Amino acid sequence: MKIGIEINGVLRNTLGKIQQEYEKWYIDNPFKEESEFEYKVKSDITTLNILEHLAFKDNDELYNFLYQEHTMEIFGHAGSVEPNGLLDLNSIYLDLRDKHEFIIVSDEIGKSKPASLFFISKFGSLIEHVLFYSEITMDNLWSNVDILVTANPKLLLNHPQNKTLIKYETSYNSDTQIIHQIKSIKDLKNKLQEIC
Repeated sequence: MKIGIEINGVLRNTLGKIQQEYEKWYIDNPFKEESEFEYKVKSDITTLNILEHLAFKDNDELYNFLYQEHTMEIFGHAGSVEPNGLLDLNSIYLDLRDKHEFIIVSDEIGKSKPASLFFISKFGSLIEHVLFYSEITMDNLWSNVDILVTANPKLLLNHPQNKTLIKYETSYNSDTQIIHQIKSIKDLKNKLQEIC
């Protein structure tokens, strides 16, 4: 079986880092330029709709923040979701690599790809295969995995029927009902043994 483990929300605390960097550069920065636009945290980020939580002038400014100006800080230097998440994944990988092929997958564009590679190398991932996908290359994702571990509600709700999904539980996917769920990377080994 080919098992994909998504970076965002499963391994990397991307949303927490986005909010941290936003506050650092748009609110707490003593050198920021004066602007009539009021930058503020509307609420802590608890969904994937960033504009619902952080005030940006428009989608272009959000895109520039994420993928042009602060890409490495956000995607490369974010913390892990769990203190030992990648170490636990390495342990599962070493135990099951003779039975399954593991692939780290992530929805990335532009400079977030090398930043994400830095993230997984920083935490010492042993998994050889990394697959980046986008809205345009979504079919490539599904053709390369049999089982996908993800926190992304969009993927949990819209996937090919012949694929198995394991939901990594988060605050922003609690309403999404999926047969297979885990609360921690440590739970993945037992879940895979149950499924396979």
